[in-house]
Amino acid sequence: MKNVLAILAHPNFAESRGNKTLVDAIQALPSVKIHNLYERYPNWQIDVQVEQELLRHHDLIVLQFPLQWYSVPPLLKKWMDDVLTYGFAFGTGGTALQGKELMPVVTTGGTSDMYVAGGAVNFTISEFLRPIQQTANYCGMIYKTPFTVHGLFPKVLEVPGTITDEQMFEEAQRYQHLLRQYSES
Repeated sequence: MKNVLAILAHPNFAESRGNKTLVDAIQALPSVKIHNLYERYPNWQIDVQVEQELLRHHDLIVLQFPLQWYSVPPLLKKWMDDVLTYGFAFGTGGTALQGKELMPVVTTGGTSDMYVAGGAVNFTISEFLRPIQQTANYCGMIYKTPFTVHGLFPKVLEVPGTITDEQMFEEAQRYQHLLRQYSES
């Protein structure tokens, strides 16, 4: 059985509809550890040794976050800066992550048709995730296709294309199936 570390980085998880539904779907999977950065580090003082040890003991590293200003939330960026260090993740002796897999799990407020060349945001999700893909490459990791859920505008805004609760549940089931299938492979 392969072990999965789902690193959750949502600055306002209590108010999240999408990420909460995704976490609910995977929390009972025995091979998945959910690691909530904003809960663990409310003062942003990251314990690098603990984080590196977690990475060492998992086969698939999931970075789960809402896309914010076309990037990762700030604590996840700090986590990457602090934890993925020379001698651990890259450089001389930095082989701890080689061969491990990295998969972004991303939620967006915007609809999928906004994330196309020439769409409302001008770029695809893949283009916004290039820094994560290159980080994986630089650390010798295998970059997996991102799992993305679009259309998570707050319901009160009544924006066309906003995902329904039923659709969100279906996406969460797809996510659960994906991680279960991975861990059993």
